[in-house]
Amino acid sequence: MYNGVMNLNQTMADCQSAAVLVPFGETAIMVEFGKGIHPELHRKVKALNDYLDQYPFAGMVEYVAAFASVTVFYDPIKLTCEAAASLLQEIVNTLEQQEEVKPRIVEIPVCYGGEFGPDLEFVAQHNGRTVNEVIEIHAGGQYLVYMLGFAPGFPYLGGMSERIAAPRRTSPRPAIPAGTVGIAGMQTGVYPITTPGGWQLIGRTPLDLFCPNDNPPTLLQSGDMIKFRPILLEEYWKLKGAGQ
Repeated sequence: MYNGVMNLNQTMADCQSAAVLVPFGETAIMVEFGKGIHPELHRKVKALNDYLDQYPFAGMVEYVAAFASVTVFYDPIKLTCEAAASLLQEIVNTLEQQEEVKPRIVEIPVCYGGEFGPDLEFVAQHNGRTVNEVIEIHAGGQYLVYMLGFAPGFPYLGGMSERIAAPRRTSPRPAIPAGTVGIAGMQTGVYPITTPGGWQLIGRTPLDLFCPNDNPPTLLQSGDMIKFRPILLEEYWKLKGAGQ
C-alpha cells in the first residue's frame, strides 16, 4: 500500500489556479492542476482522463494520472511539443466550462472486528475511543477514490477522519486476505487481493474488488464515492456465498 504522506491541506483557492503545462523532454507533457490532494484537483484530473479516453488526439501514445496532474505521452515524429501543448491547453480550457459530474456512490459492507479486524481495538485505544465509536466514525464518512494502484483494484481514498488515524504496524504481516479493510495514518483502504501489508486491520468486506475475468476487472473506479456499511458475521457469510 501507499507509504507516502498525503497532503490533505490543499485549499479551494489553491485549486482554482490555472493549469500549468510542463514539458518532459520531447515525448511528454505534464498537465499540473495544483499541488497536494483535494477533491477539486481530482475532478479536473478525472475530467481530462475521461476526455482523453474518449477523444485521444492524433499522435497521443498514453497518459499517466496522479493526484493533481496528468502526464500525456505523444509520438514526437507525429507531433511537436508545441503542437501537443496547444492541443492540451485547448482541451483543458474546454473542460473548465463543463458542469461537474456527480460521482457514483458505491456501498461496501464491512464486518468489523473479530478475526477480520484484529487491530480494531488498537485503533480504538490509540485514539482514546471505544470500538463502537471507531466503527461509527469509519462507517459515517464518505471516501473519494482518487485513483487505483499499488495492487490491482486497490483504491487510494481520501476523506478519513483524523479521529481514528493510527500508525502503521512496526512489523508488516506476510499475507493479508483480500477484502480486508485497514487504516494507516490518515488513510483507509481495502486490500483487493491477498498481499503483504503493514496497515492496522479493522474489518473485511465480502465483496470482490478485483475479478480479472470481469469487464472492467475492478469494482471501483477513479471518481467513485465509497460508503462503508457495518454488517454482522452472519450477513458477511451470506453475501460471501452469494458472490461465489
